[in-house]
Amino acid sequence: MALTALDCDDRVEQLIILTERLTDLIARQSAAFEARRPHEAAQYVDEVAKLANLYRHESTRVRGNVALVSGAALQRRQRLVRATEAFDAVLARQGRAVAAAKTVTEGLVRAIAAEVAEQRPTASGYGPGAQGAAYRQNGTAITLNQRA
Repeated sequence: MALTALDCDDRVEQLIILTERLTDLIARQSAAFEARRPHEAAQYVDEVAKLANLYRHESTRVRGNVALVSGAALQRRQRLVRATEAFDAVLARQGRAVAAAKTVTEGLVRAIAAEVAEQRPTASGYGPGAQGAAYRQNGTAITLNQRA
């Protein structure tokens, strides 16, 4: 998917619209993470992914051929620069919000794992009268994903 622009002014205007829409969606996601409501951020995932891919593609095209936008009016190019600066600021905000959510989630998982481990009976000794059999009676499993 790529932008289909009539001329430089049209391309810059489409880039402004794309950047502002992406900025708005990511700001909404960030607000949801900051409010500790990540499930609300999920509703934007598909559109953000699609727009982010288009933004990446178009940014690469413009970097490779500046003539695609250099002929646009100065005022329009300045609006694009401001929109891009706002986008960068929102990305930084989202990065902080996601990192904080990740830290909290990891802490919760570790606390749960520690509690489960503490609740398990300890084995003492070997042989027919040993208490190692308690493990077979109270089967509790927890899986930790180190990449999550």
